[in-house]
Amino acid sequence: MTDAFGRAIRDHHRGDRTGPLRQGDGEETRDHPIEAFYFDEFDPESDPGSWLASRLDGPLVDLGAGAGRHALAFQQRFETVAVEPSPALVETMRDRGVADAREGDMFALRDAFERDRFASALAIGTQAGLAGSMRGLSAFLGDLAFVTTPGATAVVDCYAPAHPEAAALLGYREDPTPGLAHRVMWFAYEGERDPTLQFRLFSPDRLREAAVGTGWEIEAIDHEGTGEGPHYRAALRKR
Repeated sequence: MTDAFGRAIRDHHRGDRTGPLRQGDGEETRDHPIEAFYFDEFDPESDPGSWLASRLDGPLVDLGAGAGRHALAFQQRFETVAVEPSPALVETMRDRGVADAREGDMFALRDAFERDRFASALAIGTQAGLAGSMRGLSAFLGDLAFVTTPGATAVVDCYAPAHPEAAALLGYREDPTPGLAHRVMWFAYEGERDPTLQFRLFSPDRLREAAVGTGWEIEAIDHEGTGEGPHYRAALRKR
């Protein structure tokens, strides 16, 4: 299985990167900004970091943890388990000092963790959109409810399809259903290309709809900490 995305980030961390990490949709490509996205230090005391930190407690599961940017900060406060499907990113996190970095699938949580294992969950990077559909998102939230305690919290992020700037996202695809869209893209490094990713974009209202019956409700939607574009963060709590 290819891991161009993870290898490029690992090589960047080790000073061995031989070329750019390319992000593309068809013939349209661009260099992916590795340093800014994965290695800028996260400060939970600063704004917007404080909004995120105030929503989380331990034990925490960090899903799609990347190079461990958030895990490194939060493990100083409470137990943090960082999960990534990329072996190279798990190596990177361990190299950087993440205490508990594991290879795993955020869409197979019941297979990896027991009931009530975590008090909080974090999925920052819009990877919840890889659930693929409203039904898939509901299933993910249901599994997340299984592995978290009563009263648990979670923070996820996404792009709002109705935002005027959403159509400018690389790989954006319209959807006739209000509050939904698609994003299709691939990553390539050193001549190796990963399988194409298809993200579902959910509006906050669609996220609320998907949460019905899963045990989660949305407490807050944050745009201030994400800039002026279509990106938003959602804070959830288990009822």
